[in-house]
Amino acid sequence: MGLTAYGRRRVPGLRREEVAQLAGVSVDYYIRLEQNRGPSVSDAVLDAIARVLRLDETEHAYLRTVARPRPRPRTDKSAAQRVRPGLRLLLDTLDRAPAFVFGRRMEVLAWNALGDALNGWSRMTPAERSVPRQVFLDDPSRQCYPEWEAVAAETVAYLRLDAARCPADTELCALVGELSVRSEAFRRLWADHQVKEKTHGVKRIIHPVAGELILPYETMTLPGDPEQILVVYMAEPGSESAERLALLGSWAASPAERGAP
Repeated sequence: MGLTAYGRRRVPGLRREEVAQLAGVSVDYYIRLEQNRGPSVSDAVLDAIARVLRLDETEHAYLRTVARPRPRPRTDKSAAQRVRPGLRLLLDTLDRAPAFVFGRRMEVLAWNALGDALNGWSRMTPAERSVPRQVFLDDPSRQCYPEWEAVAAETVAYLRLDAARCPADTELCALVGELSVRSEAFRRLWADHQVKEKTHGVKRIIHPVAGELILPYETMTLPGDPEQILVVYMAEPGSESAERLALLGSWAASPAERGAP
């Protein structure tokens, strides 16, 4: 798997020899870099390769990570990812916005009431509280997300980024293996080698109670624990989605109503 496979190929038909020449290195040196059997590569060389391949900032950082992986201590497999009490309190104060926290491998660790009403995390087993499993193994997700292909591609692109950061994560390897076996769409997207940070965007969601929701979202890496990400969905004030989100909040707050759909 060569360096030219990482990130999006934006230079159609560019051959290995051309990349090496434009980056100012020998073809032999470039091949050894691709095969991860060369000496420690310098920033200047990686910057040149990124420039030739026209990588964006995220792809450039990913190239540095895979070219010069840092040894990481193996984490205790039995040690659960924990959300600190202050963060749980913060989630509960966001009573008008669906919010949740995911950790390594995009496993959902905590959520607020409206986030649960939107996604149903509390009704899932711990193993099912996984964004990739929800997207690729839960059939209703294709009806839930009208733009499912875009959601799926974004999920895989972030998961590949996570894999580069934690190459020794055996549970992540197992997850990728499981999804590869059970989902043809995941296999296709994983083989495409895209990488993307999950920072912000807009999700269209079809909810069985609230109907269609158009929700901008923001994600924040948490200080003190960069492996945990806070995701907050919002609705434009005065929009139909805002009215429907308020309806969903009322439904979630009423035990009698929750048994309906």
